[in-house]
Amino acid sequence: MNFNLSEEQIMIQDSVARFVQDTYAFDQRNETVALQHGFSTENWQQFAELGWLSIPFAEEYGGFGGGPVDTMVITQEFGRGLVAEPFLPTVLLFGGLLQAGASEELKSELIPQIVAGELQGAFAFAERQSRYTITDVKTRARQDGVNWVLNGEKTVVLNGGGAHKLIVLARSSGEQSDENGLSLLLVDAFAEGVSTTAYRMTDGREAANVSLDNVTADAVVGELGEGFTLMNPVLDQAILAVAADALGAMESLNTQTLEYLKTRKQFGTHIGSFQALQHRMVDMFAACENTKSLLYRAVCALDAGNEDAQRSLLALKVMVGRAGRRIGGEGIQMHGGMGMTEELSVGSYVKRLMIANTLFGDADYQQQRFSALVNAEEQEPAAVAAA
Repeated sequence: MNFNLSEEQIMIQDSVARFVQDTYAFDQRNETVALQHGFSTENWQQFAELGWLSIPFAEEYGGFGGGPVDTMVITQEFGRGLVAEPFLPTVLLFGGLLQAGASEELKSELIPQIVAGELQGAFAFAERQSRYTITDVKTRARQDGVNWVLNGEKTVVLNGGGAHKLIVLARSSGEQSDENGLSLLLVDAFAEGVSTTAYRMTDGREAANVSLDNVTADAVVGELGEGFTLMNPVLDQAILAVAADALGAMESLNTQTLEYLKTRKQFGTHIGSFQALQHRMVDMFAACENTKSLLYRAVCALDAGNEDAQRSLLALKVMVGRAGRRIGGEGIQMHGGMGMTEELSVGSYVKRLMIANTLFGDADYQQQRFSALVNAEEQEPAAVAAA
């Protein structure tokens, strides 16, 4: 596959890489994660000044008008440095849903605030019982005059503790697991009845559980009852970003492991000269390259709107989970006991890869979806021929 970045994309990539190199050394990263809400507001403002927060938004809202490739370029570099700022929840999820379905008035009001680094957002969709089945929603939205009132609880809301606004997935009609009847509603995170319990995930970034007790929504995002259709393309972009972030983490972990093999001595020689370790290093490299190939395939398919885009995306998410586990495990093993300590960054990269596997469905779940999709595609021509 001939995959070349444009001059603008190379400039974006270089600017993010320089930021990571200058600002995100491992010790600095640990200090950043320890801050309130798990990120630096100064870094976030720098993101805005450099134009990164504008990348996926249309030009009429102050955006760059970028696509999946531009998002991939940024998030891959974020993964290399384990960047903790909430680009995924605020820009891609919250901002993506606004751009996809909000009224022109809301877009014109809120998106420029995101681009300027003034507004933090989050998408509250998961619930305790839902696991990876996003349509399993107990949170209810009932109409009260011209308003919609929300009751329920959302879990693992990325950036839920630091968000100013939330977009909540709630059931306005239908049964608990129906695809139809799901609506997206904009909520002020500080409104009466909103209760947030923030906590840190395995990799140090913050998530929150959000309880909604008779909360009046500010607005409906998109058409009422059509939330599932609206959010699917946005979630596809989010999965792509998670995969690119994971690839950056894999590449960095491979580089660190290779350097360790070249410098660590045992029995009077560098351990990188041992053939068994060389073979394991090759396996790590191959897993990383397989992930990169599937990422490029998926990003091109999404960018072009190809029919096989969904299949490519599911295959990519499966590979991210499997390759991340392989590379993370081997990285720790070849670093020995030091790989498990907080003195080295190896463990932090492995934790990042663990979260990447879990977000929006782990490898096993996506493997089932991939198999079901392929089976459905194979059965369709047979059904047409039989008719």
